[in-house]
Order: sequence, then C-alpha cells, then structure tokens
Amino acid sequence: MMNSEQIIAVESQYGAHNYHPLPVVLAKGEGVYVWDVEGKKYFDFLSAYSAVNQGHCHPRIIGALTEQAQKLTLTSRAFYNDMLGKQEKYMSELFGFDKLLPMNTGAEAVETAIKLTRKWAYEKKGIPEEKANIIVCDGNFHGRTTTIISFSNDPEARDNFGPYTPGFIKIEYNNLKTLENALENTDNVAGFLVEPIQGEAGVYVPDEGYLSKAKALCEKHNVLFIADEVQTGIARTGKLLAVDHEDVKPDILIMGKALSGGVYPISGVMANDEIMNVIMPGQHGSTFGGNPLAAAVVMAALDVIQDENLADNAEKLGKLFRVEMNKLVAKYDIVKSVRGKGLLNAVLINDTEESETAWNMCLKLRDNGLLAKPTHGNIIRFAPPLVMNEKELLECVAIIDKSFSEF
Repeated sequence: MMNSEQIIAVESQYGAHNYHPLPVVLAKGEGVYVWDVEGKKYFDFLSAYSAVNQGHCHPRIIGALTEQAQKLTLTSRAFYNDMLGKQEKYMSELFGFDKLLPMNTGAEAVETAIKLTRKWAYEKKGIPEEKANIIVCDGNFHGRTTTIISFSNDPEARDNFGPYTPGFIKIEYNNLKTLENALENTDNVAGFLVEPIQGEAGVYVPDEGYLSKAKALCEKHNVLFIADEVQTGIARTGKLLAVDHEDVKPDILIMGKALSGGVYPISGVMANDEIMNVIMPGQHGSTFGGNPLAAAVVMAALDVIQDENLADNAEKLGKLFRVEMNKLVAKYDIVKSVRGKGLLNAVLINDTEESETAWNMCLKLRDNGLLAKPTHGNIIRFAPPLVMNEKELLECVAIIDKSFSEF
C-alpha cells in the first residue's frame, strides 16, 4: 500500500494541477472525524466546503444511497422515474416554493438561475432580448464556469479565460446605497444575485437588515432576488437557510453541497410557477439532473438535518465557538478577529493577503489533529460538520489554542 507521500506524487504526475491541497491524504471518514492513509485521526473543520454538514458517511444517507443504487440509478429525463416526483414534492413543501429544477453541481445551479432570470426578464418583464442585466457583488464566488468567472473579481479565476460573458453589473457587497443606485440608474435589470454570507471571500457576514432591505429594493423595481445558498444553506448558519435569519423569501433559491450530505453531487434551483414556468421542454437540462439515486439521497439528507436538529446545533455551537475564539484573539497577536454565523466562521490572521501565514498555520493545525484550509493568505475558514457536540468543539478549540501558541 502506498504512503501519503507516494499518493501525492502520483496525483501530481497524472492529475491536472488545478488545486493546491493541504498535504494530507484521507482514506476514511465518520461523523466529525477523518483518517489519513497512515491511520492518523483528525477533526474535519472544513466539511468539504460545507457539503458534509450531516457528518461523514452518515448511516441513514449511505443507507438510502445503497438501497436505491441496487434498484435504479439513472434513467435520464427521457423517461419518468419513481423517485424524482417524491423529491420535488418533499423539497417544495420544505422550502416553500412551487417547483424544483434539479441539477448536479453548485455552478450548474447558478447557471440555471441565470438562464431562468434572463428568460423571465424577456418573456415576463418585457426587457428587450439580449439586454438583460444581472447585478452581482464584488468578492462573489458562484462557481467556475465561463459565464460565472466573467463576473468574478478573483484574478486567478478570471485571467486568460476570456472573452467574458456580458450582462453583469458589479456593486459593493453589504452596501444598500450601491444596490439602490444600480437599480435606479441601470436599464433592463433582471435580477440581483447574492450570497447571504460571502463564503469564499472569507466568511463576510453582511450587516443585519441588509438582505431584507435588498429584497425590498428588488421588489420595488420588479427585479428577481436570487439567493446563492450553495454553501450557506442546509442548516450551516444556524437556520435551514441563511436568508431565514431575516425572514427573506428569495424569488430564486440556489442550493447544492449539503443537499446530499456530501455523498453525491446534487444541486437544485427553486422558484414559484410565474418564474419557473418560463422554462419549456428542451430549453434546459442535464443527463444526471433529477436521477433517482440523487432523489433518494436528498430526502435522507434533509431528513437528517431536521430529525437531528442540526440548525439549532449549529446556532448554539457557533456562538460558543466565537466566544472561545475571541478569547484567543485577546490572547495572541497572531489572530486579529473572528467572524461568522452558526458553524460557518473565519479567523483573520494578523498578516497580509499575500503572506503564507494562514497556510502555515493550517499545517500546524494538521500536525495537531485538525484540518482546515485558508481562503486567502490571511484568513482561515472553520466549518466543522454540524453533528459535532459541545465536548468535541471544545477539544477543537484546545487544538487551535495549542497551534496558535506554538506558531
């Protein structure tokens, strides 16, 4: 059997270098823990970018997956299957929308929402064809397709991938004035696409009231409010959806990641009939989108979220985590601040974005048995599975404390 170093070397030789992983090779996961190929045990404090909210290999989700996998996995949408309608009804009732359009990945779901918004704009709002604009925010991360990177301002995601797709207006995040100006002074605005908390940018939590006031501005101007909850959704921030903190009902809701508990790529876009019905047969789709295996997994994954009260647990443990982290902020010069909501949190390291301090700190955390990843040179995101308990969280705080003290 190969060791970690050998496995990393094979991947480096035969795989495209489009990721820069932390040097640890994982072979097993259960609940809040993962083990490397040498058998060392770690706390997972990234949860596959919030896809593993229900914990690694949750027995109920794996049970649904294996049971369905032995019956029927894929029909394509050329035929009906006996599971998709159940999933659509389940999600419509849970999230309060008329319809679901199922896809596979977060980026595909964002693309679906963009297409839906534009089609609605031309056929319902009366915007001249090819003229629809969608407002987006600086610092956004919605995926890596050609269209999505066209409105990213991350040079690594954008540079040398043009020509870029037009039709997007960038404004400052968490600034209602810039949104109001864009809505009042731009022709043909169809939608406002926003993350309720900007995850990849470093867990930027907007001011209280930002989302509800933004939604009200969109309503005033007959513009669709599109919430990208791929990372913030499914109980991560202490509510089922992050927009629930302000009782905001998006016109279009985008979900992915933890919809499957991390066992299968599943995403979805939800909207009411007046929006969703603009998509007709043949106008959008995916071979795997809406497959019966995905449907079985989604329903089990969402059952787990509700039955185990994972949103409440995220809310409670998130508050505790930030209290404990603020003690470390006071104790060590290396950490400047902590921010977050629920169990989506980030610690700001006292160095520049260009530095490798956060990376080196993550190596130290790894050595001490906790896995996290920097999102910039000076920010570490902390997002454990929501099945964590208080005792385990305090163990993790002790590991973080120890790592800061050794740094």
